[in-house]
Amino acid sequence: MPRILALDTATEACSVALYLDGEVREHFDILPRQHSQQILPMIEAILAEHGQSMMALDAIAFGRGPGAFTGVRIATGIAQGLAFGADLPVIPVSTLAALAQLGLRQYGAQQVLATIDARMDEIYQAFYSADNGVMVLQGAEQVSPPEAVTVETVPDNLVGVGSGWLYRDRIAVPVSQCYPDDYPHAADIALLASVAFARREGVAAEQALPVYLRDDVAKKKHER
Repeated sequence: MPRILALDTATEACSVALYLDGEVREHFDILPRQHSQQILPMIEAILAEHGQSMMALDAIAFGRGPGAFTGVRIATGIAQGLAFGADLPVIPVSTLAALAQLGLRQYGAQQVLATIDARMDEIYQAFYSADNGVMVLQGAEQVSPPEAVTVETVPDNLVGVGSGWLYRDRIAVPVSQCYPDDYPHAADIALLASVAFARREGVAAEQALPVYLRDDVAKKKHER
């Protein structure tokens, strides 16, 4: 089985995980505006805790977005740098997919509408269904105002996961339960990356790119 280091800094949460021998170990914390200071020490700590080194790994995975612009850039840069240094492939994983996988892992949800607050009165969102223990994207990832969120065919047991559900009163899609306080976890990124690794979907470090969904995310307010 592969040995995969996963990291995520796309939201207020900061987490790292190791996929080892088919199991996932994780360090997770809520660290707004501290990601750049804390992510490398967290990586060093989890590797030391489990007696691993960068050279012993098979791949590096990271939350490639969507999410906070700066946070996604941090994760991308760290993953690229570590992969270059250790000559490892990189596996970019959607943060929305990670949220959907958390919904399956933590709540047993088979159908998840994953959302992240995108600020500027918009949310990132995507619909996922479980297939043999792995959440699979149905349709496309999108960014839109809460009122514009749609699911083509809404299942009876749809569960909402992620901070976009803070706008629940403005989202017309009905859900049986929603969990707006949940964040993407590196543990779920690691699991999804193990599936991608088995499919040989790793890429070279320079090809590991972030996904923002919103073209003007980096523009200054007066340029919008």
